[in-house]
Amino acid sequence: MILEGINSPKDLRSLNPGQLPLLAQEIRQRIISAISANGGHLASSLGAVELIIALHYCLDTPKDKIIFDVGHQAYAHKILTGRNKNFDSIRQFNGLSGFPTKGESAYDCFTTGHSSSAVSLALGVVCARDQQADEEGKFKVAAVIGDGSLSGGLCFEGLNNAGHLKKDMLVVLNTNELSIAPNVGAISTYLNKIISLPIYNRFKSSLEHLLKSRVPKGSRILKLAYQFEEGLKGLFVPGILFEEMGFRYFGPFDGHNLSGLIPALNNILNISGPRIMHVITTKGKGYPAAEEQPVRFHGTGPFDIETAACPAKDDCLESYTEVFGRKIVELAAEDKKIVAITAAMAEGTGLAKFRDLYPERFFDVGIAEPHAVCFAAGLASSGLKPVVAIYSTFLQRAYDQIIEDVALQEVPVVFAIDRAGIVGEDGVTHQGIFDLSFLRSVPGLVIMAPKDGREFEAMLEFALNSDKPVAIRYPRDKAAANRAAQTANRIIEEGKAEILKEGSDFAIIALGSMVAPSLAAAEILEKEGLTATVVNARFAKPLDKGLLRQLKQKMKFIFTVEEGVLDGGFGCGVNEEINGQAMRIGLPDEFIPHGRRDILMEKCGLDEMGIAEKVRRVIKGNG
Repeated sequence: MILEGINSPKDLRSLNPGQLPLLAQEIRQRIISAISANGGHLASSLGAVELIIALHYCLDTPKDKIIFDVGHQAYAHKILTGRNKNFDSIRQFNGLSGFPTKGESAYDCFTTGHSSSAVSLALGVVCARDQQADEEGKFKVAAVIGDGSLSGGLCFEGLNNAGHLKKDMLVVLNTNELSIAPNVGAISTYLNKIISLPIYNRFKSSLEHLLKSRVPKGSRILKLAYQFEEGLKGLFVPGILFEEMGFRYFGPFDGHNLSGLIPALNNILNISGPRIMHVITTKGKGYPAAEEQPVRFHGTGPFDIETAACPAKDDCLESYTEVFGRKIVELAAEDKKIVAITAAMAEGTGLAKFRDLYPERFFDVGIAEPHAVCFAAGLASSGLKPVVAIYSTFLQRAYDQIIEDVALQEVPVVFAIDRAGIVGEDGVTHQGIFDLSFLRSVPGLVIMAPKDGREFEAMLEFALNSDKPVAIRYPRDKAAANRAAQTANRIIEEGKAEILKEGSDFAIIALGSMVAPSLAAAEILEKEGLTATVVNARFAKPLDKGLLRQLKQKMKFIFTVEEGVLDGGFGCGVNEEINGQAMRIGLPDEFIPHGRRDILMEKCGLDEMGIAEKVRRVIKGNG
């Protein structure tokens, strides 16, 4: 096997070009084998194998820099840069990260997991290079982006600036018609500027008139004519767009044809100035199931290679995402003002069924979270009830819009914040641990977190009947796993908490996903003679100030528990009300690595044993 002899790109560059297609096949089999066991981003990485081989074959990495946008395409890059032997550990605790990671390899320039940043990062590297190095010390820089990157405004900000500065850099645009879900909007379909030109439209109108008057409807000639029209747009539009932004455009090239890709790349690398190399690839290339279902295999769990089937679930419990998807459809059937917005994550956020049932009330804005929030504000201001379904980690990108366009305008947008807290194998760039801290400071924003699926449904009903902006955060977990915490009390009153258990030695005020482990921790300590009052906070803002004052008067020890960073979080809000009396339990002031959610929760002391130990240590230390 050729791959066994590749320990670095230097080994790759020692191969003759005729060996590279076989190497591509071996890399694909390596990726499929590891991801079938661990899960991961399969389809994108399979599609980019030849492109990554060509980049490392033509560039002198790591002196030359490859900067990946997001990193969904980067598995072949990891395999070729000395990490093949450890590739089976990908996305596992203490194993390889699923994304480019700066501390993992000299070949990873940045830790990247959010879209549309590669061009700006690359331009910064290029400008620093040009200021600090002589001609002999210069190196080449290539930013690898996907067509989904072009739906994010940051990518165009970088392209605009790079074209203006006229720096020597390469942007490789890998298009495959899909980013995470089918791309939407004019940008992801090459911003077809050509269709607005008078000469084009005169040609199109004349052609349509001729064909409709002379050719039977549905004929093969008519179909060929429309194919010609699409080909004409594809020929001109990309080049015009990027050339007018100051780039020289080359392509499109077949992204799987190494015999054409490598000579073209070598030629383009020897041209100065800002350049775009456009390659077209097939997402999921080499694995038929991923080619047929690229959205499903964008981010997949473990699966059987032969059948492509995922292991049967060991229970029938709904996840919070599934509860959301089911409930929002139910509510939308009763209220036609409810609309749903996602940023290219219909499947991931549970909105696929809503999209299919109510297409006219569903909006996929592409990978453009700031626009999603601002757009929702416009909808809400005109009488609709928009629900923005978004991962916690991606909501960070829209912070200004939350403040300026939602809260300041006092419009009732509902934020359904999925993957809040520890998300697991996606790691540092995707852990949703900051939302409580950055949302608490926003005036007028109501922040909620359910303890279980039933309460989540009640919170959605409450939010959609509120005249205020409301954020509901929930974890990447089973909703009914918290059944031990369920009570008959489904009535949600703004700012009112729920007492689940009463005791006299200490109080635990838990938020959302931390209610069930806090109850379990209280039961552990009760066997040791310590009785607890356990409170389901429900609201991170506004807090139940009356209940907090009562607990302050009655309890010597008060603990808050949250699945978020402690600095600025829920516990800080409680302490502001009770003069610092509460001891806070939560996540440390650091980035959390990748690994299974249950492993990370235990390591962070947020499982029942960890919470019990922290409470025990404080009480016994002050007894």
